Amino acid sequence: MTPITEVAGRRITLSNLGKVIHPATGTTKGELLHYYATVEAALLPHLRDRPVSFLRYPDGPGGQLFFSKNPPPGTPPWVATTPVPHTEDPRARQVMVQDLPSLVWASNLVVEFHTPQWTAAAPAVADRLVLDLDPGAPATVVDCCRVALHLRERLAADGLEPFAKTSGSKGLHLLVPVVPTPSERVSAYAKRLAVEAGAELPRLVTHRMTRALRAGKVFVDHSQNAAAKTTATPYTLRARERPAVSAPVTWEEVEACAAPADLAFLMGDIAPRLERYGELLGPLFDAGRAGDVP
Repeated sequence: MTPITEVAGRRITLSNLGKVIHPATGTTKGELLHYYATVEAALLPHLRDRPVSFLRYPDGPGGQLFFSKNPPPGTPPWVATTPVPHTEDPRARQVMVQDLPSLVWASNLVVEFHTPQWTAAAPAVADRLVLDLDPGAPATVVDCCRVALHLRERLAADGLEPFAKTSGSKGLHLLVPVVPTPSERVSAYAKRLAVEAGAELPRLVTHRMTRALRAGKVFVDHSQNAAAKTTATPYTLRARERPAVSAPVTWEEVEACAAPADLAFLMGDIAPRLERYGELLGPLFDAGRAGDVP
């Protein structure tokens, strides 16, 4: 019998709760749902009011992975959606995960959560800037940390305050609260930062996406500031062999990072980290911490 649970008055059909999703650790789908329900107070503010894209991996990272922007078939009528028109479909809509019931429903699909840097109330007007630091082997997250510290100083010179999180894969993300600014302008500024970093740290940084140029360097990806792009949402699980999480980290941890394992966090690490540090990305929601984009 397919289990049905009630969450805040909403009846949600769950499926295959014993199915192993992350084979390296034997982590089941039921454990994934429990994780998301456990961290919902920290995760939901990062999802709320933003159109959500899903990277679905229902059979685990070794199975079919597919990106989904449209509301999936069978989306309950109580799950909020918002118009996100584009050239191919001017009537397109996307899901918004506004509350615990919609979070549990979405988690049952087995997804990575991806969100843009703007809210549905102000499409293409960013309230965050993101820099995705992606290491090209043999570079690692240790090298990303060196670049992050350089960019932290550079952003501070412009009156901006970055916050760091792991990508949940190999790299690091810097998130910066900004006064709402057109995405096009934020993108141009982010590109300028990436180009400057490449000029100042030529042996360590590249701003070019060409893979042949990225070996042994950190690619500072500025492209995710474009209005049509998304970034892995803080606290989302990633489609990896182990249940890795895109986890907020302190600047002290960034400074002290000496090995990739120092900034590798699984879902079981997150509740203790929240208890120890609180919500490290809370300042992203404080209008007083937002800076003007030069």
